Amino acid sequence: MGPSQKPNVCCRLSRRALGFFSRDAGVVQRTNLGILRALVCQESTKFKNVWTTHSKSPIAYERGRIYFDNYRCCVSSVASEPRKLYEMPKCSKSEKIEDALLWECPVGEMLPNSSDYKSSLIALTAHNWLLRISATTGKVLEKIYLASYCKFRYLSWDTPQEVIAIKSAQNKSSALARQAGIQQPVLLYLAVFHVLPFSLIGILEINKKIFGNVTDATLSHGILIVMYSSGLVRLYSFQAITEQAKNGIQEMECCSLESDWIYFHPDASGRIIHVGPNQVKVLKLSEVENNSAQHQISEDFVILANREKNKNENLPTVTASGRVVKKSFNLLDDDPEQETFKIVDYEDELDLLSVVAVTQIDAEGKAHLDFHCNEYGTLLKSIPLVESWDVTYSHEVYFDRDLVLHIEQKPSRVFSCYVYQMVCDHGDEEETTNRSCKKDCGNFKF
Repeated sequence: MGPSQKPNVCCRLSRRALGFFSRDAGVVQRTNLGILRALVCQESTKFKNVWTTHSKSPIAYERGRIYFDNYRCCVSSVASEPRKLYEMPKCSKSEKIEDALLWECPVGEMLPNSSDYKSSLIALTAHNWLLRISATTGKVLEKIYLASYCKFRYLSWDTPQEVIAIKSAQNKSSALARQAGIQQPVLLYLAVFHVLPFSLIGILEINKKIFGNVTDATLSHGILIVMYSSGLVRLYSFQAITEQAKNGIQEMECCSLESDWIYFHPDASGRIIHVGPNQVKVLKLSEVENNSAQHQISEDFVILANREKNKNENLPTVTASGRVVKKSFNLLDDDPEQETFKIVDYEDELDLLSVVAVTQIDAEGKAHLDFHCNEYGTLLKSIPLVESWDVTYSHEVYFDRDLVLHIEQKPSRVFSCYVYQMVCDHGDEEETTNRSCKKDCGNFKF
């Protein structure tokens, strides 16, 4: 038999209209998302910058909502123009929100309050309060004080929608302590909580006397991930990794100023994503042959940056006697003049890996967002970002169905937000739909 022909998008829509999928709502949803994925990845589809805005405070994004002024103002990103959903009262610097996660109602569970069935924002304030805020009204539903002995700063999911990990800022030794040769043994703290209601599981101390000269640590899916400046990464677990795992220590072969990072794949496949400046490794946990009690880590696939094979550059030098001497040196793997991976994310509904790659060209950087098949790593589509990319400042890029959103920090703590929407354009129409938010939205200010 020959290769099976891919179903036509129009055919899929016709089958849906005729009720072919009416027995199973899940089938309808998967079919709709399959259609959307086909539209996103087809060659004629473009993403156009539909509006841009600027702010003097950090900008964040969560599931169709853009947050300004430290999460105080919430704006919908679904429409082609921004629409304010709510704005919380002004607060002091100590009460401002520093990080947040979107919590969505679990399916099939009885919850104590009617408000618990709606989405909430789990927020961390500057003075160590953990809040649960209504995602639709901004009302505080629950709050708990964390601790006074450290400064908690970052939120992440340990188990998605169930358990959160709260990471403190890293402890820094004072100048006097460093001069006296006194080392700060505790690098940071990790507090772990169940969500709804908040209940403490435990607080983990990352101590250099126990873990060695560690540079960072995080918690994901019950696995403690510890990182070192040499590129070494250690995975700790109660049994599955520590007592029964081969290759539990992963090393990224790269020479760069910035450290690599590693985390469990958000698709709940049990795979691991290990990102370096020039490669993205997707690793998988599998049982060792003839020993089901032991597991090993192996490569599933690797995404490589688009670079020249030979990284060595020869620079000729002429001596006083006229002799030509060639000097050879290796560029760093994160050298800005080479294509470098900056952000890797996963679009769960379309089952696509999104990878941001940046290259410094003369004085400005150019970035593109690539969509890869989540199963095999195959490159499906590449989208250029119109605005320049300054590698010296922080950036975030989100891909959500038909939306691409780029948040960047500029000099003097000015934050910019660029929103791109999918356009199926079969003509050669010039992309001139870039509009400023202030012009289109009248009195709408951030």
